[in-house]
This record gives sequence, C-alpha cells and structure tokens, in this order.
Amino acid sequence: MNELIIIGGGLAGSEAAWQAAKRGFSVRLFEMRPNKSTPAHQTSHLAEIVCSNSLGSLLLSRPSGLLITELQRLDSLLIKCALESQIPAGKALAVDRKSFSSAVQEHLQNMPNIEIVRKEVKKLPKSPAILASGPLTSAALAKSLSRFTRQDNLFFYDAVAPIVQADSINMNIAYWGSRYGKGAKSGGDYINCPFNMLAEYEHFVNELLLAEKVTLKDFEKDIHSGVRGGKGKFFEACLPIEVMAERGMKTLAFGPLRPVGLRNPHTDSRPQAVVQLRQDNQAATLFNLVGFQTNLTYAEQKRIFRLIPGLEQAEFVRFGQMHRNTYLYAPAILQPNLQSCINPNLFMAGQITGVEGYLANIATGMLAGINAARYLKDEPQLTLPPTSMLGALCTYITTPNPHSFQPMKANFNLLPPLENLVKNKEERFLALSNRGLQDLSAYLREQNEPETI
Repeated sequence: MNELIIIGGGLAGSEAAWQAAKRGFSVRLFEMRPNKSTPAHQTSHLAEIVCSNSLGSLLLSRPSGLLITELQRLDSLLIKCALESQIPAGKALAVDRKSFSSAVQEHLQNMPNIEIVRKEVKKLPKSPAILASGPLTSAALAKSLSRFTRQDNLFFYDAVAPIVQADSINMNIAYWGSRYGKGAKSGGDYINCPFNMLAEYEHFVNELLLAEKVTLKDFEKDIHSGVRGGKGKFFEACLPIEVMAERGMKTLAFGPLRPVGLRNPHTDSRPQAVVQLRQDNQAATLFNLVGFQTNLTYAEQKRIFRLIPGLEQAEFVRFGQMHRNTYLYAPAILQPNLQSCINPNLFMAGQITGVEGYLANIATGMLAGINAARYLKDEPQLTLPPTSMLGALCTYITTPNPHSFQPMKANFNLLPPLENLVKNKEERFLALSNRGLQDLSAYLREQNEPETI
C-alpha cells in the first residue's frame, strides 16, 4: 500500500506530510479546520502558530540551536519556511506567523501527491497513518484514541500571550534594546517597557493577584482517572503570568520581567523590572508580550496590562487565553522511532506524544514521516542516537517514569554527559551539540538516509 493518512495539519502533521510525500508516497492530510475550529486557532491555515512566534535560539550552544541544525540536516520543510519568514529577534528564530503558515501551506498544496482534506477524523484508521492531531485533539478522536490505548488521556493547561499594535506603544517611556546589546539591530530587537520604580512594579503584581480569571468550562474541569491524571496541571515552561505572580512578589522580576542587561536609556539606570515585547509580523506593526500567557478575563487584561509603563494606551489585537492541552502517556504506547507498540501501522508525532515546543513538534513530525515512509517500503526504522537532541527527546518520552510524566522541551539535560568534564557551561553545551551532530551524521550514513549539510 502506497497511501499514508496523516491526521492533523499543524506543525508536526505538515512536516510529516512533506517528508512522506517527497519519498514518493501518496499522502492524505486531514485537517478539521475551518469546518471545526479549536479554542486557540484563529485561521484555517496549515501549520498555524498560536502561541509565541519564536522557535528559539539559533545558537549551537543552545538546545533549540542544536535541534534546528538537526532539522536542517534532515531537510525540514518547516525550518526552511521559518528562515524565509524570519523577523528580528536577536539570536532567536522568530517568524511572521502569516508568512510562515502561508509558505508551508503553499508548498504542501503544490506537492502533487499530497491531498489536503478539510474534514474531522473521528476515529483512528486501520490503514497506515500518522496521528499528529495536537494538544487540542477533538473529543471524538480523543475518545477513539483512549479506546485504542486503553488509557485515559492526560491533560495540562497551556496559554497564549496577548498582542498589541506597535503604534499604540508609548516610545517616550518604552525603548528598543536586547539583553546586553546582543540584538541584530543596532538599537536592539525588542521593545522594553520598564518599571523604574519598585512601587509601580509591586502595584502591577498586586493587581494581577486580585484580577478576575476566566471560569473554566466543564470539559476543562474533568479529571481523568489514574495516577497520571490531574486537575489544573500547568506546564512549568509556559505558566500564566498570574500563576507566576502567586509564587511571590519577586518571581516575575526574576523570571520573564528580569531587567538584567536592559539598561533604560531614558534614565541611564537599570529598571526594577522590564516587560519585553517581541515583533510578531514582518511589517513590525504587531508585538506580543513575552512571557505573558494568561487566563485573565479580556476586560482585566486590558485594564491591568495598561498599567505597564509604555502600554497605557495599548491597543490589543489579540488577548491572551488559556486552554486545555491533551497528551498521551507515550512510554506505554510508543517506541523511540515513534511507531505504536500496539499497532505498527500507526505512528504519532507532535505535542500529543508529550514533546513540547514548536521545534520538537516539527522534529517528531519529520521523524514520523520518514519512518512511516520507510515502514511502507519495508526498510529499517530510524531510531536516532540519544546524543542527538531529537534522539534524546524520543528516548525521554518513550521511557517509563514512575514519578511523573509531563511534556518535555529540548534541553541539554536530556543528553548523556560528556566523557571528559567541561566546566565552562557555554563550552560544554557546544561540545554536546558537536558530539550530537557527529553521531547523527554517522548514524544516517549507516542507514543510507540522505543528509543535507
């Protein structure tokens, strides 16, 4: 059989479709939008980015930089599109959301052996397929998946940040700058809104603590039975701003609002705290509040976020919101090649597997697409070396953890330690990256898998 079904047109599903199609297989890519939307999506575009528009650092001494390089070596379509739609963000790979998703969709639409089907899939197919339905999997498909795995789905709460119009930011108070002047632009890549006085910062935090939050819907209050279920579980790397504020008055000033390396040129002093705004589109007319994922009501967001110096008259084009994300207990379901332990016809990719972050979604989609194609050709599966970032992520999500299982982002702690101790952190991270790339190249040569250098 030369046809492959892919469920979900997000980052993972789009990359998987491209990888399988360019290997000669007929792909039917199912995406339920626009016929049925989700609490987070705003368009019907494939590969729509709904949270931050940054894919992470490009530096090889950073986990995201290593993963980006691995994706490039395996000829990732989505990384090519990201680089083509890149906008200034210091050393990070930030994209214009519309340009990025449009480019991905155009490539897939122009691929003759990819059929894009705008229809909800309500149950898992019996034929070869990749499940990449994402953390907002529809209720019907989630129920089918639960029966297939004989396990309850897990969930945690995720959130998206608000976006403001650039011309509504008061640049007499705000200023351009990147930490320690490391931006691509001479003046810096971020707009910084400084809390110069401790009292105004403390007032802002207190208002966050008192603010009205959105009441969760009944489906979001459900508790899945079993030791891995949980009510109101937040992913630690994407906490709502008000949840961080609850952890102490200084938490934000040592977290997303840390002022280090952001001296205020208006006062020639370092502020007490700084809210950074990242460019969100190529025209630089929209900026998102970095780290400001939230579950506050829209009215409270407008009131409280206008307490931020420089945003007194801010015009919001999107408010933040929180939604429930679904993911599976992958150790009982998947192998490190992302093939199901229950049915070899089924591969899985993206956030539903327990990886977190845009790059990890793209990367698992890529690996699932490659391995599904190799499976259909009766070729050996790729199980990437654990010294590579993608190999380490796949090892992590498929290794049983008796204590807890939460979504995992790319990080150097997943990699095996170096044989020789390197005390300098920057040098150690770079050494880990170089080792991982060498091992990945050697492995791909052994498996006769082409590599793009």
